[in-house]
Amino acid sequence: MQQRKSKIILIYFFLIIILGSVNNLSLSKIKFNKVENINISGLDNLDNAIIQKDLKSLNLGNIFFLDKDSIGKIIESNTLIQKYKIFKKYPSTLDIEIEKTDFLAKIKQDGKTFIIGSNGKLIKNNSSINNLPFIFGNPDISEFLNLKKIIDSSNILYDEIENFYFFKSKRWDVELTNNILIKLSEDNLKESLNNAFKFMNNINLENTKVIDARIKNQIILND
Repeated sequence: MQQRKSKIILIYFFLIIILGSVNNLSLSKIKFNKVENINISGLDNLDNAIIQKDLKSLNLGNIFFLDKDSIGKIIESNTLIQKYKIFKKYPSTLDIEIEKTDFLAKIKQDGKTFIIGSNGKLIKNNSSINNLPFIFGNPDISEFLNLKKIIDSSNILYDEIENFYFFKSKRWDVELTNNILIKLSEDNLKESLNNAFKFMNNINLENTKVIDARIKNQIILND
């Protein structure tokens, strides 16, 4: 019985060697195609083409072993991109779908005007975009994005805002398209916005220029 088991084990051993040799021989003949086609969508034709050209300059190897860090670095260097997805289409094509950032406001830094994107990046100003509110002052972008979230959760519509004023004390004023300036509390921004909104919908604003909502549960008018 023991001798029979030894023969069976020996047979399996030789089969493993033979099959392994055949598989290695087959694998050695397989050629992995390099990435030959890169399709970009989501931006305008010019920006798509620029990203495509930069990615092709990487001379990407086969599609199974991509350098994700290098690819991501090139894509994320474009300030217009909010997020992106990469799809592998075998054997040699990459499809990259881009979601463009939203343009939120304009701001001047170092004597130049930039657009702030919802991705938190400064974007080169496009003179054809004129319907964005302007930020006066020098806030961190994160501070403005936080204010934007609070406005979106309030009763004030973002599209009704003409200008933002940021002060060194970290306080904001908001000027509406009807030329009314709302002075906001430093700590209770949402409450200030909602109180101002409620007040504006209950009185005649013909001669009102400033709504001071800095004090909790109080509204002070300045003509």
